[in-house]
Amino acid sequence: MNDRLVIIPTYNEKENIENIIRYVFTLQPAFDIVIIEDNSPDGTAGIVQKLQEEFPGLHMIQRKGKLGLGTAYIAGFEWGLARNYNYIFEMDADFSHNPDDLVRLYEACREGADMAIGSRYVTGVNVVNWPMGRVLMSYFASKYVRIVTGMKIHDATAGFVCYTRKVLESIDFKKIRFKGYAFQIEMKFTAWTSGFKLKEVPIIFTDRTLGTSKMSGGIFTEAFLGVFMMKIRSLFKRKRKN
Repeated sequence: MNDRLVIIPTYNEKENIENIIRYVFTLQPAFDIVIIEDNSPDGTAGIVQKLQEEFPGLHMIQRKGKLGLGTAYIAGFEWGLARNYNYIFEMDADFSHNPDDLVRLYEACREGADMAIGSRYVTGVNVVNWPMGRVLMSYFASKYVRIVTGMKIHDATAGFVCYTRKVLESIDFKKIRFKGYAFQIEMKFTAWTSGFKLKEVPIIFTDRTLGTSKMSGGIFTEAFLGVFMMKIRSLFKRKRKN
């Protein structure tokens, strides 16, 4: 049985979804896919359903609407853990993450990492097609997270990740507070404070060419304020334990 599962959340991804699915199914070693579909009005779910007839390893969870990125991934984590996958990946639908890098993330975990992170900033700034303002905001957001939390991670907001089963089994998903992109920071921080080994794998991030970005200013506000509160809570928790 395949023990590798890629979670791909979707909302209005009809331009990308078939191509990304077909690409992932060409990879070796093989990966299964679960699409977390948030009731896209553009017909994304119908495209996936048709492809399920062709690919037995393609699965889909359909939700009633946009419930947040974090809850989408948690739904995928729970689905994958219940079906005994040992390596569970987060990946975008829009080719901003190169599917070929799934293999490199998997290899990093096979070689000893508990969590492998596709990092845009570990070897400089490897971002293509983003406006300079957005690059700087993202880069300095990761610097800010690194300073506040103490994590030695250059790309704390990265959304291209491989989790080993033991990391996800150790996390109480009910205690994960963030639903937006700060979810990515919280998951890394939770794994790091639990003593797991995090490894950054350098990638080149290429902004989408098809479809519409889901980013907004509120995402960065959540991350900026949320990281500070997350660190404070962790300090109080540590103090109670002592």
